[in-house]
Amino acid sequence: MAGSAPPALSLSGLGSDTRSRTLADRAYATLHEAIVVGRLEPGRRLPIEELATALDMSPMPVREALRRLDSVGLVEHVPHRGARVTRLSVADVAEIYEARLALEPLAVRHAAERLTPDDGARARAAFDALARVARRTTVRTWPAHTEFHFALYRAARSHWLMRLIVPLWESAERYRMATWPKGRLDIRQGEHQAILEAVLDRRPEAAAVLMHDHLATTANDLAERLGEGDLFEVEGMPADRR
Repeated sequence: MAGSAPPALSLSGLGSDTRSRTLADRAYATLHEAIVVGRLEPGRRLPIEELATALDMSPMPVREALRRLDSVGLVEHVPHRGARVTRLSVADVAEIYEARLALEPLAVRHAAERLTPDDGARARAAFDALARVARRTTVRTWPAHTEFHFALYRAARSHWLMRLIVPLWESAERYRMATWPKGRLDIRQGEHQAILEAVLDRRPEAAAVLMHDHLATTANDLAERLGEGDLFEVEGMPADRR
């Protein structure tokens, strides 16, 4: 019903692996998960006292967690109204993926140039683990997808690329959860395999183009699900660059 109050805040069952962290870390992890999975929906106000009660902690660590969530684009502060979950928009998708298209193809380019045997084994194992859970979406599917991508990005040996990629990835994840929650990843496994093989074969240019097209396709799919047209051109791989 229009104008009705949001349901009572419940964060039970989230952040269950955060017991050893500081209170601010625990608050951040729990709120981050709640936003990404949609428990805290886009546009929802986030009163600090209410969150503190739900998390069973004082307001100070909650305030710190909200600042950190603001820094990665999941929360925004509205003057005189406090914090709220950032709303979903095609404009936001375009900004997130414009940055990802600059960074993640560069990461796999460097991975192909700097790959060690151990890096290659980890990336292959991550791909195989994803293949086992890609056909049917379960609680293991999307973490396996993340691990596959980051097995490649870590092989780039760049702390700064990782620092920049992680918050963009996290912001993009909630769009995936909101618009494609049960999407089958096996239909994208051919793209994943092509990127992996380009990295393992030490073909940096091919890896970069394939990653660009993989991300551009995802961004265009998200935009379509939000009611808009394509955002980015899919370059394709010319035969002489394969």
